[in-house]
Amino acid sequence: MTELSATASVEVAVDPPTAFEAFTAEIDQWWLRNPINFFDSSRVIAMRIEPGVGGRVLEVYADDALELAVVTDWEPGSRLGYRSSVDDTETRVDFEAIDGGTRVTVVQSLITEDGKAFYFWPRVIRWLPDWVERRASAAGAPREIGRLSIALYYDDPGAAARWLHEVFGLTSWDTLPAEGEKAMWIELHVGSAAVLLFERTEPRPSTTDHNIWVYVDDLDAHFAHARDNGAKILQEIHEHGYRCYEAEDLEGRRWTFLQARPTMP
Repeated sequence: MTELSATASVEVAVDPPTAFEAFTAEIDQWWLRNPINFFDSSRVIAMRIEPGVGGRVLEVYADDALELAVVTDWEPGSRLGYRSSVDDTETRVDFEAIDGGTRVTVVQSLITEDGKAFYFWPRVIRWLPDWVERRASAAGAPREIGRLSIALYYDDPGAAARWLHEVFGLTSWDTLPAEGEKAMWIELHVGSAAVLLFERTEPRPSTTDHNIWVYVDDLDAHFAHARDNGAKILQEIHEHGYRCYEAEDLEGRRWTFLQARPTMP
């Protein structure tokens, strides 16, 4: 049986009117560009929410757009509501003033018990705080991922994501899952490259048949941090046309970390 609703909330360090503006008018800036986050990622150029009751939530293409929803409630600084055009749900977003900012709460509910529901908001809402934190200094086009992404499979992707973040310093534009929390996939980043973590569905191979290379700004500091936080060092820093070291992650996968050139952004 399909769950009847899904609820999630985040806190952002701006007042409710600003949080509402960031959520609606700036949705194209914080909606992550991973291919799995769109209905047609090969064509999409923007996300857009048209203001006011009757406005549309759109996945925009160069010559067309997919209507995702129609706005039913528009109270700037207080509430946004819409009826989905792609499934049988309605969504309400409340903006509540709290000490230090705003709590943004999303409730996505099934209209008919036997209807179809894409409960994506519990994941998507977690992207908003990162944008709110950096919106004052951000400029230009939305963040784009690079043209090459890596998918890695782990017995426990959540534990792997936390380990890779804490020990190897991989970053996330999302919120990493807490212990015991499940996620369909987890997205980490090295610069503009995406590293996608999925749960392993087949037996773990007896030997590792690949290696991941990552360029870092300060190889010596990165090496010391990884070593001091429990990474198994396979080869310490050495030089052969490039400076690097090799280490294993918590499931025995090999990573090579290299010193980035000064010209690497």
